[in-house]
Amino acid sequence: MILLSVFAATSLGIWVYLLLGRGGFWRERVLPAPPEPRQWPSVVAIVPARNEARHVGQAIGSLLTQDYPGDFAVILVDDHSSDGTAEAARAAAHSLGEAERLTVIGARPLPAGWTGKLWALTEGLEEARRRYPRAELMLLTDADIVHHRVNLRELAARIATGVDLASLMVKLRCESFAERFLVPAFVFFFAMLYPFGWIRDPRYRTAGAAGGCVLIRREALERIGGLTEIRGAIIDDCALGRAVKRGGPIWLGLTTETRSLRPYPALRDVWRMVTRTAYAQLGYSPLVLLGTVFGLALIFMAPPATVFSGTGAAPLGLVAWAAMAVAFLPTLKLYERSPIWAPLLPVIALVYIAATLDSARRHWQGTGGEWKGRIQRQSRA
Repeated sequence: MILLSVFAATSLGIWVYLLLGRGGFWRERVLPAPPEPRQWPSVVAIVPARNEARHVGQAIGSLLTQDYPGDFAVILVDDHSSDGTAEAARAAAHSLGEAERLTVIGARPLPAGWTGKLWALTEGLEEARRRYPRAELMLLTDADIVHHRVNLRELAARIATGVDLASLMVKLRCESFAERFLVPAFVFFFAMLYPFGWIRDPRYRTAGAAGGCVLIRREALERIGGLTEIRGAIIDDCALGRAVKRGGPIWLGLTTETRSLRPYPALRDVWRMVTRTAYAQLGYSPLVLLGTVFGLALIFMAPPATVFSGTGAAPLGLVAWAAMAVAFLPTLKLYERSPIWAPLLPVIALVYIAATLDSARRHWQGTGGEWKGRIQRQSRA
């Protein structure tokens, strides 16, 4: 009884802090576009692609049809695909009459110590340096991202406000039951861990980015020595955000218009996405893992457990559970999901806790960080 009361009171105190502090992460919304600059910088998009024939045509098409007043070119880096990714990209550009603005290159063999995506991006940056030596900005984006027509225009205007890196958390696919059940919570947990307001505020050390859509100044990339410093990072976007913010301001925001095409039709697909990076986020530390599991259980599991205990601590648990549901509502609205999902956050969190434990197991077995047939070499955070 006393222990349950302590857990319930502690959980409620945490949720009061999360609602009133933590950068207002749960209230994050799509921010209006900034004023447009007088001059538009030249941009090169770098698109790493490994077996993306299914989506790459739409992604490349969305880039080549951007309403952008400045010079803009696209480089696709074919990372040893076996499904005709390069051909699909060329066909999309040719159908739009924009073949001259698309360059397709093949990545060289993956060196030791590099993750596949970061090596492919580095190959693309080298090609951009040769072909477009005067390009001022680099758009690092994935081969499954469809950009809305003025996305680059808005990001470039954001850079012109004085930031070195501007990134968007694109809208993830949310159609299958697994996606509807788990994807909004993924965005919620990301924002809880990396409050967007703190990332945008130079006074805070918190840094991060969303790797599907990152616009960065070339001089900022050169300042950090390119991607070499983070070459082994599994969570490469946040590692890049940290490296850049040490020398200048960065910006991260939400969008409902630029979206990911990558499907997660079943629970195992979302599970695989989480297990790839969860233990890396914890620095591969068993102690941090234990502390994280305990902390998540206290925050998300204690309130309903207390409510169903039938003890005198139940009212505290009920208030904490209600606070949790209130915090989840804006993210559900962003993803056009019913508020009915909000009270289910403890169940969803339990799935993520289990996936985090499985991520550690995979790491200990030497199969962590797997992506598209590669076991990525892992470096400590």
